[in-house]
Amino acid sequence: MRILFLSTRHNGLSQRAQVELEDLGHHVDVAEVSDGAQMEAAANRFRPDLILAPMLKSAIPAEVWQRHLCLIVHPGIPGDRGPSSLDWALLEDAPQWGVTVLEARDELDGGPIWAHREFPMRGTSKGAIYRRETTDAAMLAIRDALQRFSVGATPPFVSDAATPMGRERMPCRQDDRRIGWDAPLDDLLRHIRSADSAPGLQLTLAGVKVRVYGAYPEARLRGRPGELLAQRDGALCVACGDAALWISHLRRRQGLHTDDPRYDIKLPAAQVLSDRLQDVAEHSLPPESRPTALTWQPIRYRERGYNGYLHFDLLNGAMSTPVLERLLAAYRYARKRSTRTLVLCGGEDVWSNGIDLNAIEAAADPAQESWHNILAINALVREIVQTDDKRTVSLIQGNAGAGGVILALAADRVYAREGAVLNPHYRGMGGLYGSEYWTYLLPRRVGAVVARQLTESLQPLGTARAQRIGLLDGRFDNALSGESLIEYIETELAAGNKLGPWRTALAEKAQQRLSDEQQKPFEAYAVEELAEMRRNFFGPDPAYHLARRAFVRKQEVAIEVAAAMQA
Repeated sequence: MRILFLSTRHNGLSQRAQVELEDLGHHVDVAEVSDGAQMEAAANRFRPDLILAPMLKSAIPAEVWQRHLCLIVHPGIPGDRGPSSLDWALLEDAPQWGVTVLEARDELDGGPIWAHREFPMRGTSKGAIYRRETTDAAMLAIRDALQRFSVGATPPFVSDAATPMGRERMPCRQDDRRIGWDAPLDDLLRHIRSADSAPGLQLTLAGVKVRVYGAYPEARLRGRPGELLAQRDGALCVACGDAALWISHLRRRQGLHTDDPRYDIKLPAAQVLSDRLQDVAEHSLPPESRPTALTWQPIRYRERGYNGYLHFDLLNGAMSTPVLERLLAAYRYARKRSTRTLVLCGGEDVWSNGIDLNAIEAAADPAQESWHNILAINALVREIVQTDDKRTVSLIQGNAGAGGVILALAADRVYAREGAVLNPHYRGMGGLYGSEYWTYLLPRRVGAVVARQLTESLQPLGTARAQRIGLLDGRFDNALSGESLIEYIETELAAGNKLGPWRTALAEKAQQRLSDEQQKPFEAYAVEELAEMRRNFFGPDPAYHLARRAFVRKQEVAIEVAAAMQA
């Protein structure tokens, strides 16, 4: 079928739908739209067999849905209506939630239901639930709906008595989430997570009104509710009614000066409140330590048998210069250990999206910080590629983009979760050239022709195609996580960790690296890439800076700049 996507933003869910439907043989056109006129123009231009709205914040006009079947992907259970479905589900501690595919009608979220799927809720943020459970359920429901449409069926859904029906809900506002630091830990976590990643829960901290993101329980520290107890790697530990919790990021309406708008974006909590932390102690925690109680440890290293596991769980996968410096130090520590294989695990919901555009936007000199950030990620990639005494493995559990994809390719072998979406390109960010040795790492995996296609088409890549073209060595099931995932990778690596095969693998790696070096010195790739990046950062064309600013501040200009660069 010829399917038109109408999306406010081509986000992770809509990208996942695109790559999976294309794998099924459908032709997918994507239109990012903000109003009815744009939707009508897109429908007239593409003449689809069916319209799908994976992520749409505006109603489809009657002029469109009366002429085309329009299926809306709604992140709620049958009967649920309104724009804040997941917010309310988390706020009210719903044990189960779901996704409904329904037909567009005048009544918002009130059309005939073509399919629905449910899932158990997980104790995490709204953004994480959306990226994993909601997206997985949406794909199953979309496939069900398209199958019914393809055979000429009508909307079949009749509510099952065992399925709780939703109801129409108003948008979830800050007043609906209102809570104080004197509340119990579980209540605070629920409120913060219901607003994370947007719009953030509004609270007062150290006398400053802020929006709060990235909350994690702390089992040992205690204090007066609202008291700042400690700081660690940019996060702040705050006392609450019966315990404490770590806050990784804050958003402050104004910065240290009332005319400074740089801080009106998500940034590390300690950076946002840097003028209030004179008496707040740093509680550092080396990545190799094993805390005896629950705490926040975004970069951590563990060993099991012959394998070392380096985890880095970062908000939205953004890797700032300080984060990369800490991660490089942890990697160098892991290299010194007597393991045979080093596994880079990333986070459960996002692997990496490369350099931290928010941190760059907030810097006094964004061009200079862009430069520092790209040098820091290059240093990590170089260290991984030049690891000659261990096998290295990247374990991609969530979506990855730009330099984050290339970072994964620095390892000897790369595995990804079924359904992860990869975006191995940079140009959409104002023509950014990219570095991380991508001109070496990407072609050695997929060849020069495919590498060019991937970096210039600006299209998302699904794991099935990624494995077919050689970008991935393997995929693992969605259901695997935590210990079950570790057991899977242990089995995958077991044969190669035997002494004979392991020595052979290292010898072959050394020989391949020598051959590659003779063809072209490894550092030559970085020199060429950084020459292009210097022009992006410091040259007369401001396209990268305009696109970054628009992206960080959620301005529509980001779409316009990306479209201009494609043209």
